[in-house]
Order: sequence, then C-alpha cells, then structure tokens
Amino acid sequence: MSNIRVRYPPSPTGEPHLGNIRTALFNWLFAKNNKGKFILRVEDTDRNRLVEGAMESQLEALKWLGIDWDEGPDIGGAYKPYTQSERLDIYKKISDRLIQDGFAYKCYCSQERLAQMREGYKKTQSIVGYDRKCRNINSLELGEINNEKSYVVRFKTPLEGKIIFNDLVRGQVEFENIRLDDFVILKSDGFPTYHLANVIDDYYMKITHVMRAEEWLSSTPKHIHIYNSMNWEIPEFAHLPIILAPDKSKLSKRHGATSILEYRRLGYLPNAMVNFLAKLGWSLDGETEKIETSELISNFSLKKVSKSGAIFDIDKLNWLNGVYIRGLTADELTFELLDYWKIFPSLELPVNIDYDLLKRIVPLISERIKTLNDAGPLISYFFSDTVKYKKEQILQKGLNFSDVNIILEKLYSEVIAIDDFESNVIETNLRNFVSESNYKTGQVLGILRVIYTGLDVAPPLFESMEILGKKHCVSVISRAIDNMKSS
Repeated sequence: MSNIRVRYPPSPTGEPHLGNIRTALFNWLFAKNNKGKFILRVEDTDRNRLVEGAMESQLEALKWLGIDWDEGPDIGGAYKPYTQSERLDIYKKISDRLIQDGFAYKCYCSQERLAQMREGYKKTQSIVGYDRKCRNINSLELGEINNEKSYVVRFKTPLEGKIIFNDLVRGQVEFENIRLDDFVILKSDGFPTYHLANVIDDYYMKITHVMRAEEWLSSTPKHIHIYNSMNWEIPEFAHLPIILAPDKSKLSKRHGATSILEYRRLGYLPNAMVNFLAKLGWSLDGETEKIETSELISNFSLKKVSKSGAIFDIDKLNWLNGVYIRGLTADELTFELLDYWKIFPSLELPVNIDYDLLKRIVPLISERIKTLNDAGPLISYFFSDTVKYKKEQILQKGLNFSDVNIILEKLYSEVIAIDDFESNVIETNLRNFVSESNYKTGQVLGILRVIYTGLDVAPPLFESMEILGKKHCVSVISRAIDNMKSS
C-alpha cells in the first residue's frame, strides 16, 4: 500500500483546535503505517473568515507534535501549488466544463431572493434548500440575465436515485438524491466552495483516502456526484468520530476545546499529547493507555477507529502527561524544562537557570508534577535568597509562637553543627533531635519546610536542604528567629 496518499487541509480561519489536529494525526499515522505520503494543503477559499497568523499557528502546532508532511506549501511537491487561492484557474476550468456538460448551471438569484426563500421555508417548516429556480431557465431569460455580472455556479444534483458508498469507519452509507440540494460549487467572487475545491485537489493530487471529521459525512454524496460527473476515480472515505465532552455534550471551551498551542503553553509534552489524541476514537487493545509514537505508527489501523463519539477527559490527559514526565531521565526533564521556560518564562524563576543546579532539583519534583508549568512555583525557593510566608504557616498544629521560637533556636544549633551537609546526614541529625525533644516530627520538620520553601506541600525537605547548602539553610533559620522576635 505504498501508493497511499492522504491529506490534511487546514483552513486559516482560527487556531488549530483538538478536532482538527486529531484528524491530521490520524491521517499522518495512517500514511506512516502504510509507508504512504501525508500532504498538507491550505484551504483558504473562505476569504471572509481568514485570520492573520492562523496558518502559521497550524504549522507550528503540527511541528510541535512531530507531525511532518511530505508535500505542502512550504516545501512544494509534484502537485503544487498547495494553497487553494493559487489554484483558482483550475477550479474555474472544471466549473465551466461541468456547466458545458450539463452537470452544473449558473444561478443569478440575489441574496435578497434567497433570504425570502429561506423565510418561506421557516413558515412552512419545509426542508431548507435552493428551490432550483435557475436550474431550467429558458434561453430567452438567460439572454436577459447574462447581462448581469453576479452569479454563482450550482451543481445539478440528480432528482432520483441514491448515492451508496462504503465508509471505512461506518460501513455502507446511503443518501437519497432528492434530499440533496443543488449546492454551490463556485461563488460569485470566483472562489470555489469546499465541495468543488477539495474534490478537484484530491483528484489532481492523487489522494487515495479522504479521512475527515464526521461532520463532513453528509457532504460526501455531493462530492461523489462531482467525481461521477467528471468520470474520475473516487477515493476511499473514512469519517472520524466526533470528540465529546465528559457529559457527552458537544465539546466547548469550558471542557477544554481550545487551541492545541494552549496545551503547549500549559506545559504538556508533545508525545503525551499525541498519545492522548490518538486515543480519542482509536484504541490499541482497549486497555493500554501509554503508547509511544513509534508504537502508534506500527499499530494504527482504521479497523480500530470507533464509530461512536470520543470522550475528552482532561483528568486522563493530566495523568498521562504525568506518566510521560516520570518516564524522563533527569537530563531529559532538565532539557524539557529549560526549553519550555525559554518560550514561556516562569514568573517565579530567574531568566538564566544553571543546568547542573536544575538537574539536581528535578528528581525531587518529577513525581509531583503533571505538567511542565507545575514546576516553576514548586522550585522557586531554590532561586531566591528570601522566601515569603505567613507567620500563621509556621505555626504548626499543637504549637504556640513560644514553642516555635524554642524550636528555631535549637534547630539553628543543630544545623550549624552538621559538617557533612548531605541529605542522609541532615535527616539523621534532625530526626535524632526530634526524638530527644518534646515535639513531634511533623511539627519540627513542618517549620523547616515553611521557612525554606514557603509552601505547605513541597519537595523532599532533606534533599532540598542539601541543594540549598549549609550557609543558606543556617541563614534562613537565623532570619526566621529574628522575624519571630520582632513580632
């Protein structure tokens, strides 16, 4: 199946969202699995909805996830151009041919007439669709109307029969022609609609499999009619399941339907995101959750794509991202964090962080973070001479401020007396001190945790003290004693 060619045609009308990128990923995995080609094509024919920078965001999202393409607007290929607005002459030529062969016609109906027609449908509760006024216009009327400049081209859909096709996900699908509209294929501005442009481009670019969102299923009979009218070979179709919210409603922004690049900003790893997206409508064996990209490629099959909607679960994404983070070595996590902070600087951290220092820190937090964004607030105390905390935080359960003063004074003596300032030695000395005192372990170590980190829940204390160093640790206790006395 090395001749397989699939495509992803993003529209530069907004940010790359979950559904779009999941579609791109499935196409890419299918191509990789079958040693085929993955083509990137820009669908920019809807001129009223173009958003500046949107295409750059689409490309950035794909590159971040490691989804590369074999042909496209930036790298070219045998079937260029790969941007639809640069192919207008091709669409016009095919549109004229369809008119000449009796498969399409010019429609001169004004927007006002079409609006009135739709209002009439609302009153009668009829199926909304063009009433085909211009379909059988006589030559006399045509001669008068041709003086007018504005028209669209509509496809002359058969009024009888059915379109029957096999969908690689849904099986046999049928549509009655009478329920199809005489749809527009060329707009009055000379730009094609999605229906015409994609059929033409898929044919000329030798696309073998059209894999797209479920919402395009109802458009497929229209596309098949165009293929048939041109006597072109029809590609295979596969319509992918919709992505739903946990309550099985339509996914919206409050559920997480945001730009893929937002997940990058929030600190998700690209391979975790690929794994998560692949599981939205596809399954390896119904049980395995963590699947590396190489495994996804070698095991991907349309036979395993679900017909039913895929549930978006942010908790599962957080869990999975945490699994990937814990699977990184100290070196790998250090590199990931430094690269992340170069793009998205942390407010809690300095601009330039020493690699070796960070490498010592990351083993303390790898089990505690679910995203890269979690790391900054959790380790900020390593990069600050003074840590802010409320005096109420230092007051551990069962203690009063007099107790805290006593504990701090004794801790100062204990810490300054430690010569070999390593975590295991620090732990042994401090636990021995607690066992000989009248206080509980949680009370004493809780005070140290607060004055060193400012956090109620923090990375391991003794390992943190080793990294902070004896001089810093002694200084912090001394400052805490002074603060308590001043209050």
